[in-house]
Amino acid sequence: MAPRLQLEKAAWRWVETVKPEEIGPEHIDLAYRVNLPACKRGTCRRNCKGNPNCLVGIGEQAWLGEIDENAFHNIDDPNSERRDKNTFVGLTNLGATCYVNTFLQVWFHNLELRRSLYQCHNSRAQEHNIESDYEPQSICEHLQYLFALLQNSNRKYIDPSGLVKALGLDTGQQQDAQEFSKLFLSLLEDTLSKQKSTNLQNVIQRQFCGQFSYVTVCNECGRSSALPSRFYELELNIQGHKNLTECVTEFLKEEKLDGENRYFCESCQTKQSATRRIRLHSLPPTLNLQLMRFVFDRQTGHKKKLNTFISFPEQLDMGPFLEGKQDQKCVYELSAVLIHRGISAYSGHYIAHVKDARTGDWYKFNDEEIEKMEGKKLQLGIEEDIAETVKSQTRKPKCSKGYHCSRNAYMLVYKVQEEESSDPSRTNVEVPAFLQRLVDQDNHKFEEWCSEMADMRKQSVDKGKAKHEEVKELYELLPAKDGEPYEFIPLEWLKKWLDDSTATKEIDNSFFLCSHGKLHPDKVAESKRVSLQAAELLYERYSGGPRLDGSSLCRECVSQRCRVLRLKNQLSEDYKEVSNMVKRTLSGEGYWVGKTSLRSWRQLALDQLEEDEHETKHSNGQTNGQGPHTNNNKEGNEDEMKTFNEDIVCSHAGLSILETERKLVSPEVWTKLRAYFPKAPEFTQNQEPCQQCLTLEQEEKDNEAVSKMMALDQKNQLLNLFNEKNRPTLAKWPQTRTYTGTDVLYIVPLFFVDEWRKFIRRPTKSSPVSNVGNTLLLCPHGGFMFTYDSLISGDLFSIHKQIPHNISDAGTFHIALLWPSEWEVISRLFIVDQPISIHCFKETTSSGSTTQYTTQPDLCWECRESFLFQQQRDLREYTQATIYIRKVIEDKRMIKEAAPELNASSSEAEEEKEEQPKVDGERDPDFSQVWLNGSIKDNLIPTSAAAVPVTNVTKLGGIRRSTRHRKLRGEKALIVSANQTLKELKIQIMHAFSVAPFDQNLSIDGKSLTDDSATLGSLGVIPESIICLKADEPIADYAAMDDVYQVRMPEEGFKGTGLLGH
Repeated sequence: MAPRLQLEKAAWRWVETVKPEEIGPEHIDLAYRVNLPACKRGTCRRNCKGNPNCLVGIGEQAWLGEIDENAFHNIDDPNSERRDKNTFVGLTNLGATCYVNTFLQVWFHNLELRRSLYQCHNSRAQEHNIESDYEPQSICEHLQYLFALLQNSNRKYIDPSGLVKALGLDTGQQQDAQEFSKLFLSLLEDTLSKQKSTNLQNVIQRQFCGQFSYVTVCNECGRSSALPSRFYELELNIQGHKNLTECVTEFLKEEKLDGENRYFCESCQTKQSATRRIRLHSLPPTLNLQLMRFVFDRQTGHKKKLNTFISFPEQLDMGPFLEGKQDQKCVYELSAVLIHRGISAYSGHYIAHVKDARTGDWYKFNDEEIEKMEGKKLQLGIEEDIAETVKSQTRKPKCSKGYHCSRNAYMLVYKVQEEESSDPSRTNVEVPAFLQRLVDQDNHKFEEWCSEMADMRKQSVDKGKAKHEEVKELYELLPAKDGEPYEFIPLEWLKKWLDDSTATKEIDNSFFLCSHGKLHPDKVAESKRVSLQAAELLYERYSGGPRLDGSSLCRECVSQRCRVLRLKNQLSEDYKEVSNMVKRTLSGEGYWVGKTSLRSWRQLALDQLEEDEHETKHSNGQTNGQGPHTNNNKEGNEDEMKTFNEDIVCSHAGLSILETERKLVSPEVWTKLRAYFPKAPEFTQNQEPCQQCLTLEQEEKDNEAVSKMMALDQKNQLLNLFNEKNRPTLAKWPQTRTYTGTDVLYIVPLFFVDEWRKFIRRPTKSSPVSNVGNTLLLCPHGGFMFTYDSLISGDLFSIHKQIPHNISDAGTFHIALLWPSEWEVISRLFIVDQPISIHCFKETTSSGSTTQYTTQPDLCWECRESFLFQQQRDLREYTQATIYIRKVIEDKRMIKEAAPELNASSSEAEEEKEEQPKVDGERDPDFSQVWLNGSIKDNLIPTSAAAVPVTNVTKLGGIRRSTRHRKLRGEKALIVSANQTLKELKIQIMHAFSVAPFDQNLSIDGKSLTDDSATLGSLGVIPESIICLKADEPIADYAAMDDVYQVRMPEEGFKGTGLLGH
């Protein structure tokens, strides 16, 4: 079948020879493609959307032929969740709880521990009603129930969330597995100590506890002192060692105590050099050896993993390391190896290899998955083939028979070698009846679930088979034969009907309706023509509507499309003819046409035809079959689309008064244009221009004359203010006051002066200024907000939006100073809401005469203190601010700050240099606090005129200090927030300077920044701060760098969990 566009063109090719009024039924059938041949199966690779008779490739392939019943459901076989015979039960990983699962499996396989836990008194379990779910409370109860399920559950894996929740562990955060082991055994020991039975009270000590002593010998007198101690595991350093024997030897080796580390000898009664070593006295039946792979790196401040190979034997003789008690059993057999996959201490995965005490088989426990090793041998295999990013990796050493090598093993569990016995009770642990009853209850629930899943699978299969029969029956009836009744069905509905993954909804044809309530011609491509018999069956089973049959073909839409397409074909010929006719001299009556419209009428006609054609197209189902069709898109684009002749329509809908923008054309030209733009505004040659526009034009000319006269008058009266000549400045006022003869200056907002100047320069384009607007510079109480010194130092320009309401936006206002004579003119010409002035006078005291300043209105102390307080607070509570990181080099002094940029004269620049740079975070220098009568007062007296900084005065009377930061070499700007931690800032610095956080020494104003968890606001880092960065030599430790990327928050370990008694 031809492509969709070709089919669409062929459907409307007849319009070239047929006028709208000549359209017959055969033309409507062509437009709706009723007679296109149907496609046969195998001829189309996909469905022909342009052909309503093509019923191939709509999803029928999946239903024709034989179908495997498994295709009718997506439910897994519930038996896949069932525990296999002679296997163990796994544990669900709740997110990052693999470290918990490994230890639970190791402890479960400790038969003595399991047997003892089963003996613990549990009245809650014994009295439990099996009709409700059992909820353990204590740790012992949780562990009892968990072990019973691990032993006799029918499930392939069980959920340990009850125990994890009782311990208060965060399931999304991986923790230190070794620390978890210590804390959990300690908690369990404490819990069991409350049992009545002595055997149960001491089970942890009997299984895991050994004894050693720290022996110290004085080098001076030879006195020996021993400090006995218990251990539950031996923590063995692996750094620099190759095998387990070396690790144990180093653990027991002699240590020298000298220098500051000398030992206080009781005999010598003074500190003496000594030696200290550990002596092993007794070993437990279960010997836990912690390989210290996770160590604290002092240089990085974080933990890192040692990925070094350690060799360990299957049979371990601890006899050479024991002292005394020769009758003690010293030969141990390996029973478990705990593995950590990954190179970082802060990521990876934990698994356990455990030996079955009953059969001697080795199993790998990986959360839900359990794998039995072949040949009753430990096979670490893939655990040692994890991809590494560390470049300097050593090759795996060869291991002799009976030994294993691992760079990921972090704990080894050895059990004392027992004599072979035929007594099965030693390896058989029976689940007590009260616990077995709970396990049976859970197994019953599991079996019910399996049965329910099986029923759901059967229902899906039965439903699928029924649908299969329905499709085979109906699909054969779908094709409509020539000359027989037919209906249109949406293609998407047919596809969903044949797609068993979605529920079949009722048939909805409302999307296909035109504005006349019939089938839209453009929707034929998205519908299929089916036989009346098939349509009857589909509507009977699925309902819906409105039904679209042969009478639903819309003659009005076809006629409108025919007109538009004919005009499109005729446009080029008419354009040439109109272009020639416009050039001829006009004789007789004519019509006004906009020159812009005339230049672009061809494009406007194309746009108009596209719009008309769009009206005959379906507008995305906006009607849904509800009432007449309306083109909402047209309404939205009306302002943007320029229609023909609207360029000579004024705002009052009359003829524009601008004759230069319009042209007279002949009636013949207008007739042709009118055919393309039937709704265009029409103006004959005798049409009068808009009278309202003529009146407004005259009024505008009169107003412009008045504005010009007003501007000239105001300019002449305030000539110096306009030209910025002979302006008063606060900084020079004390010196110039003697020859200017004035003790008072007036203050207005610079905004007022700027707006006034705009009006003077362009009186016809700008509005005249009427109000001075001084209230913007006052507080809500009507008081002035700024002292003489603060106006000099420029804190007016750091007003924040938290300042009281009537000056809340004053941050955009500078001030302008006026001479008294200018103020007199201002008061006469403009509305003055509130005069503001600053007065200068001499005050003679015993220590001499001083210059003092006052303002009118008076200074509002309350609002000023509030303003300064808010100013300091804002420096500590910013959300997005720029700071500068300046890298300094060892043994070199930090470069001094560059002077701020100046746009002033050279003399002013010299005075600017006298200003000392203000220390970040320092209080406003003019606000020297003095306690008078219990309140804070401003010191209104400047120290000296020379000390007053003079800044850029190119703006009239404006006092502006340059705040632009001059970046130096080796300095970079960063965007930060006040609640950001120092740790997060170090990460930003790492990306900017390629210096790792642990190599960064940061300081601000000579104060070191060391607390990584502290926020920048609490450390005194404010906007525009300069932080000095001194970088240490980088550490070539890739694992440590990996840890830095992994760690973002301070490590809290098991703080707040049940393991610490919370």
